[in-house]
Amino acid sequence: MKKIFSLLALALACCTMQAQKVKEAKETDTNLIKAALRGWHVRLGAGVSVGGTSPIPLPAEIRKINSYNPTLCIQLEGAVQRKFTQHWGTMIGIRFENKGMKTDATVKNYHMEAVNDDGTGKINGAWTGKVKTEVNNKYLTFPVLATYAFNDRWQVQAGPYFSYLINGDFSGEAYDGYIRNIDPTGQKAEVSSAHYDFSDNLRRFAWGLQVGGEFKAYKHLSVSANLSWGLNSIFPSDFESVTFSLFPIYGTLGFNYLF
Repeated sequence: MKKIFSLLALALACCTMQAQKVKEAKETDTNLIKAALRGWHVRLGAGVSVGGTSPIPLPAEIRKINSYNPTLCIQLEGAVQRKFTQHWGTMIGIRFENKGMKTDATVKNYHMEAVNDDGTGKINGAWTGKVKTEVNNKYLTFPVLATYAFNDRWQVQAGPYFSYLINGDFSGEAYDGYIRNIDPTGQKAEVSSAHYDFSDNLRRFAWGLQVGGEFKAYKHLSVSANLSWGLNSIFPSDFESVTFSLFPIYGTLGFNYLF
């Protein structure tokens, strides 16, 4: 019996020592995390964006926008923020976002490369008629922002962002019109419908500017509004199928949980 009690006591002592080591390890990890984030505040956010990918200004070839559908564009973001003075600070984040839209426009002498739906092959030239375009690009984005706090509740932020295209879709349809071969003086051909898809030609890296403001409604909750403006075209400069630059311009309304 004494031997059994001795073994139980020894096992209990071992368990106690192991539990103490686990506790000390956890405390060490926690202290390391706190030290690494000293002065930095973590936040998680989500938002809904509305905007479009557009040439600035609209070229003369686009005569009329018949319809515009912003589609559902969401973003999920994690960020850290630190104040260096009473008012000034910085915010660095990483977010997943999609930027999309659907449009229908009436155009004249609009450069078009597409595949004719009647099976006659590729068309290339100056298109006059209607064009449907669908854009849905998914990005991993890294904003690097300067912040200015007016008080404990209100702050504004601005700075550059850098994006990597994870998955992109840029496609559409030309319909109810005609095309002149190569240029506006070429041979005319009636086209009822032709489709194009330039998804594989999208630029992988993008950058731009982001500006916005934020209101801290509660201790752990804030609401924000931001505008992001792309400064390089979604297509490379040597891409000839689209003859003008297209810039993503989106406004976002979101909320953030503040740890």
